[in-house]
Amino acid sequence: MSTPDKKLWQGLTAETRAALAMRDYSAQSFAQQLAGTGVEAGKLASADRSKAEVRDAWIPGVEIFPRTIHPQRHRGVFGEFVRRDEGVLARLGFWPAQWANARMFAQTAKGFHVHPPSIPDGTAAADWMRRCFVDEPENYSLRRYADEQWDVMFFVQGVAEMILRDGREGLPARTMRLFVDGDNHRSANNAGIVVPPGVAHAIRVEGSEDVIMVYGTSTSFKPEFEGRIASEAETAALPESWQRFLDL
Repeated sequence: MSTPDKKLWQGLTAETRAALAMRDYSAQSFAQQLAGTGVEAGKLASADRSKAEVRDAWIPGVEIFPRTIHPQRHRGVFGEFVRRDEGVLARLGFWPAQWANARMFAQTAKGFHVHPPSIPDGTAAADWMRRCFVDEPENYSLRRYADEQWDVMFFVQGVAEMILRDGREGLPARTMRLFVDGDNHRSANNAGIVVPPGVAHAIRVEGSEDVIMVYGTSTSFKPEFEGRIASEAETAALPESWQRFLDL
């Protein structure tokens, strides 16, 4: 927020001027948008990641790929998630060991939460991360899918805001903020998202419609893999009078 021009706003009281802040409408770089106000998933799915401005802002290991939603007139829509033997997951050598779904009510959020990366014995975490995602980023055989939880996420209803934050040793602490449309909102923003372990992620429902998502994980559910960071948004506090009674 920028500081308001005092002369322009001289017709307001001093108290009102002191409370006033101006939104910054100046052009932002790709990196500033991605880490700040957010970017639509469709723009990320089609972004040229060989360009320095995109590559330097992107969290290594994150994949955002387009999905096509086919209308079925008078009945609904049909949308594929992913195929095992072709496309992004085939290239990565990643096929989920478990599939699940979740419904998020309007006005709610999940996370942040993060899954622990698996580091080979005798290897420094920072060295391993740099090898996997900086030195040999296309050597997918290094990825320890069976020992760490990778996520691939799809949204079938509603509109979701997703925020990713890299928390891995040896890698820059980058942030990606994006907006994804569910299948009932056919657009370029129908996308699948791959999230590596060590990348904290949060999801917030945008608008008044519930979000329904389907996601696959490289390992079966393990409670010990579910690390919570700043997740108080997930908990609805009891009314104060109820809590006082329970504390008696």
